[in-house]
Amino acid sequence: MLSKQSLRQGTFVYLNRELASKDQIIELSKEWTENEEILFRKALKQGGNFKIQGNSYKITTEEKLINSRGNLDASIKPMDYTKDDIDPNYVRR
Repeated sequence: MLSKQSLRQGTFVYLNRELASKDQIIELSKEWTENEEILFRKALKQGGNFKIQGNSYKITTEEKLINSRGNLDASIKPMDYTKDDIDPNYVRR
C-alpha cells in the first residue's frame, strides 16, 4: 500500500484522464498486488502511461535541473557578440 509520502510534490497522477488526489490513489493502492505497486512506484520516479486493474494512469513529473551539489542550474545565456564570423542563431538580438 502507498503512503502520502510516496506521492511527492511536483508529481501529477491522472486517473482515467482526470487529475487524481492523493487519497484516491491510496485507496486504490490497497487492492493492488505487489507487482502492480512496484510498477506504480517506478512510474512515480520517471513518469509514463500504464494500466492497473482496468484503470489507466498517466504520471507526469516536473523536471528540475539541478547540478551535482543539489542546487538549481542556471540556464545558458546566449553569446552577446555581433561579429560577422559568429553564427547568427547563437547571437542575442
